[in-house]
Parts: sequence; C-alpha cells; structure tokens
Amino acid sequence: MRGAGRNEGVPQATPPAPDESRFRQTGWSGLRAMLFHKYFLLRRAMTLGVRGMVFDREANAIFLIRHTYVPGWQLPGGGVELGETCEQALAREFCEEGNISFTAPPLLKSIHLNRVATRRDHVAFYLIENFSQSSPKQPDREIAEAGFFALDALPQATTPATRRRIAEVFGGEPASAYW
Repeated sequence: MRGAGRNEGVPQATPPAPDESRFRQTGWSGLRAMLFHKYFLLRRAMTLGVRGMVFDREANAIFLIRHTYVPGWQLPGGGVELGETCEQALAREFCEEGNISFTAPPLLKSIHLNRVATRRDHVAFYLIENFSQSSPKQPDREIAEAGFFALDALPQATTPATRRRIAEVFGGEPASAYW
C-alpha cells in the first residue's frame, strides 16, 4: 500500500489548543509538576486520576476549586493511590478539597486521556448529584479558593477542560476522548 506507515490510523498526540496555554504551569510550580509526573512515570506504567462534578440541582450550580499551584478554576480531583478504587479516591479528594461527602454513589460519565500531562495519564470523570457539605472550604496550602458557581456565571478563568465537561454533561456534547 502506498503511503501506509506503521502509525497510520493511530491518533497522534497534538499540542493543547492556544486558549489552553494560559493554564499551563510555569516557573517553580511547573517544574514541580513536571518532576511529580516524571516520578510517577518511573513508578507506574500508567497514571490514573479522578475528577468529579458536584451539581446542586436547586441552585443550578457546580462546585469548583482554584489550586495554589495551578492556574484556573477546575473540577476537584486527584490521583488514585495504590489499593484505592476510583470512587474511594474521588470521595477522599472531595473531602480534602471541598468538605463534601457523597450521600449516594457517584455516576461515572467518561474516561479521558490527559495528553497535556503525559501520554500515560487517564482521568475518570464522575457526576455527583447527592452530597452534603459539612462547611465551606477554607483556603489552605493546596486550595486557594473553592465554591459553588451557577452554570451561567462561571468564573472567567474556568479551565477549558472544565468547560468541556460542563458542555458534555449539560449541553449534550459527546464525551471527548481527551481531557
């Protein structure tokens, strides 16, 4: 076959869209993130993370966080530790990042390749509609700000990935294979 290479038909990684460049980590936080990812690459063949969208139906609002070390407002989440299920990791992260506990199991919506981090990082994305919050999340070393935002009044610095998940859940967009 003419022009057939061994990578034909295989999706190739593409750089993030230009609007996502302002959400890339730079300086010390970027170096720290890169070193963490390199460490995990040495320790694990693939990394797995979880993110969730807590939706308050009455307020038509979702819970977002702003980290101290990454720009933009985003959905809470983090890495799945050894011996931990995705749902356990999600519950732990929401407790830590938002004082939120689940009152019913979260719904797995999609799984994405996070090609911005590495070619090995995957994210399981959940929707949570049954929850309680013991108290508003106060700033700490990891979380600069956190709160509920109406879907029609999101912070200007909401990350593109967060906006894509919102469009998939509430706008009928098909789930992307990529975070």
